[in-house]
Amino acid sequence: MDALLILGGLLLILVCLVWLSLRAFSVSAAWGVASLVPPLALAFAWRHWSRGRLPILVGALGCVVLISGLIQVASRDSERLRAILSLQWLQPPPAELHTTLQGQLWGELFKPEQGELINGVLRLREGRDFFARRELLIRLPQGPEEQALRLDILPQDRVDVPEVEISRLLPEQDLPEAHRLEHGYTLHLNLQPKAPNRLVGDLHLTLPAPYQTRLSGRVELFTDHLRYREDGQVDTHFDSEDTLLHVIGDYLQRRFVQPEVQVFSISGLDWTAQYLDVHVLVKIGTRTVRLPLKLQKHPSHGWQVLGDRYPELPVAAAAVPPPASAPRSENRQRPNAPPPVSGAFSLQRLQAAPGDFPNSRLRVQTVRGHVAEGVFLGLDEEGRVLIRQVRGGPGEVRFSLATSEIRRIELLQ
Repeated sequence: MDALLILGGLLLILVCLVWLSLRAFSVSAAWGVASLVPPLALAFAWRHWSRGRLPILVGALGCVVLISGLIQVASRDSERLRAILSLQWLQPPPAELHTTLQGQLWGELFKPEQGELINGVLRLREGRDFFARRELLIRLPQGPEEQALRLDILPQDRVDVPEVEISRLLPEQDLPEAHRLEHGYTLHLNLQPKAPNRLVGDLHLTLPAPYQTRLSGRVELFTDHLRYREDGQVDTHFDSEDTLLHVIGDYLQRRFVQPEVQVFSISGLDWTAQYLDVHVLVKIGTRTVRLPLKLQKHPSHGWQVLGDRYPELPVAAAAVPPPASAPRSENRQRPNAPPPVSGAFSLQRLQAAPGDFPNSRLRVQTVRGHVAEGVFLGLDEEGRVLIRQVRGGPGEVRFSLATSEIRRIELLQ
């Protein structure tokens, strides 16, 4: 309601100014030009009150409606009003990462907008849609991602060589096309940790000529799905599972006055909703329990647990490290997770126990009627189904399918 009042007030004020300008031009061109400046428009209304009376009344009504909306916002959320009046919403969001890569991917200029190194997968992504326009993946030997990393690979190397994958989404395609290389390329990687959750360094990559890919420059990568504000605190506005795990862990610490809280899993996520009814599996001290919680995304405070009125932990308890979530990997079943679903093959069974179907052949039909057939590789960190299809010529095609896009799935063997 407050937003409607603010918009309605601004609209009435705009109508007032346009109306005054039309009335001024009907008197003379000089008054018309002068009325384009709001203070001079008021001077015209004062000088020619009979013509400017009605527009001024409309403008006054708009000011009353606008002030009423701002008062309602101030009474409910003073921080939101401060953000509106400071015009922060007019400023473009700052770039999250400073990546300066020079070169081409698939023969076209590559300017990644997102970068991360999580669970041993280095990902540089161009485009913020569900499917990236162009994407580079390097599957590295998994290790502690907060430590420095240096790697040099030559075309003749065959041992401990990371897998490189490049993908693109052409205008005439509904699904991205991916090609994977296990050797035969040149790679130099030198990354150093940067607090609180980044790796910064140099990347140089040259693929065989048919792939038209040569990249060189400096990259910056996130090591988890948390984002931090300038004051070093977690940005709870960012939509990610790690953000919710942090918010829930902090809430449970204060609720039970127990610093030893570990959040294992969370279910029931829908980022389009303002409220989330979730179930979390947590370990509080020595007890492991499943709790139902309701979360809200507040315009000013970000994600928070409804009913959170618990004070901060005592100083002695607050010195304990923040709540940790169990490490995640692509196909690892989380502690105390439900056992694999038995019975006929289905998408639900595949999601519940992807480790039961290694290298199985699948046929998937999407909601748009397209069919993808190939070897099942597993689920990525976002729960998408990965299928590899071998074709004639160099490389292969890899499909990454969201579960919401799958209409039918069959197990061929």
